[in-house]
Amino acid sequence: MSGDTVQSGPIAVLLGGTSAEREVSLQSGQTVIDALRAQGLEVRAVDPAAQDWIAQLQGVSFAFIALHGPGGEDGIMQGALQALRIPHTGSRVLGSALAMDKLRSKQLWQGIGLPTGGFVRLNADTDWQAVIDSLGKVFVKPSCEGSSIGMTSANNAASLEQAFNTASKYGGGVIAEQFIDGPEYTVAILGDEVLPSIRLETDNEFYDYDAKYISNDTRYHCPSGLSAAEEAQIGELALWAFRSLGCAVWGRVDIMRDRAGKFYVLEVNTIPGMTSHSLVPMAARAAGIDIATLVGRILEMSRQGWRS
Repeated sequence: MSGDTVQSGPIAVLLGGTSAEREVSLQSGQTVIDALRAQGLEVRAVDPAAQDWIAQLQGVSFAFIALHGPGGEDGIMQGALQALRIPHTGSRVLGSALAMDKLRSKQLWQGIGLPTGGFVRLNADTDWQAVIDSLGKVFVKPSCEGSSIGMTSANNAASLEQAFNTASKYGGGVIAEQFIDGPEYTVAILGDEVLPSIRLETDNEFYDYDAKYISNDTRYHCPSGLSAAEEAQIGELALWAFRSLGCAVWGRVDIMRDRAGKFYVLEVNTIPGMTSHSLVPMAARAAGIDIATLVGRILEMSRQGWRS
């Protein structure tokens, strides 16, 4: 797709979709729509859950993808848009697909020596006790979902099997990930810039769907309390993880720190939430970037990527 495909015309904001994260995507998409319209841009909201969504893309110049989860964040929509010769925001097919697949992203990181917690793929024939003996307490999650959907903890064979049954309902495989006892951080990336890290605190067992989108009791610390040297360290790790998967333009990297002070990458999100509870807008505000500027920069950097 050559640079001359980036023309003037309406911008399609893709939102909603059919994944388990549909409701969050609708909120994210509305944030993006409001920000683009505030800049005087012509915007067309397109929900891929509609049967005629492809027809609705006729005449658009660019697509801002605000879809979360399978079908929107995993390379499928990116590939569809590229087949339709419509340039889009964010990562392209490979980066989107790798980042969405937690198993393969962790396999890649393990192969290049990037620190990530121990993990194993689960299936119906797994020796549950052997996993617990090897990893201890684990978090079990669908390999290809986001927002902690289908994620539960397990510390014995019986609860591990139950957690597998819960996660397997979402398809795409299931992994068990070693529990890391320590604070959780998230680092937003905007082009080559690392935004201030955020430390997350919740009274829930972990930073689950409720803590992310519903609870008003979740604490977000930004600045996160890290020293300048630690902030640089976590930022370099986030960029390494992001770039190693072939991701581009913007995203968010989730990181744990153990009691010894070592950082471990959990996952990369290529289309993070843009809701009132979302973390990328929060990190951007800490860096002096308001939501309209953030959305505008994502759009312009994406456009530049298609022109180059």
